[in-house]
Order: sequence, then C-alpha cells, then structure tokens
Amino acid sequence: MAMQAHEIEDLIRESFPDARVTITDLAGDGNHYAAEVIDESFRGMNRVQQQRAVYAALKGKMDGNQGELHALALTTKVPD
Repeated sequence: MAMQAHEIEDLIRESFPDARVTITDLAGDGNHYAAEVIDESFRGMNRVQQQRAVYAALKGKMDGNQGELHALALTTKVPD
C-alpha cells in the first residue's frame, strides 16, 4: 500500500520535530515523492550523514520490493 505525504512527514517529524519539512508528490501517484528537510541538527554533518539520518527516520518504509514508499528524492539542509 502506498504512503501518503502526511505519513512521510509524520515519520520525519518524529525524529526532527523542529525541522522545516516539505513533501511533494512528484507523479501524483502516491509512490514517487520529493522531500526537503531543513534542520539545525544537520549542522556539522556531511550530506550523506544528513540523508542517512532522514532515511533512518522512515523506519524501513523504503526497504526492499515490499516497502511502502517506492521512491523519495531527498534534499537535506542546515538552516541559513
């Protein structure tokens, strides 16, 4: 079953409660999303570390062929 944008945002917010999170359904099909996560906790992390932290927050929803979330284009940033 496909995930809804608010479900993705809710999972991310559990780990990053103060983040600015924007979720976009890229294809309108509930399977291909883009997420932008801007959070102070990323300061001092490289981009790979930031993205790993966000993927960990998704709690396996992208794992394997049976994952609920098919594709996520992820952008992470530290606030200006």
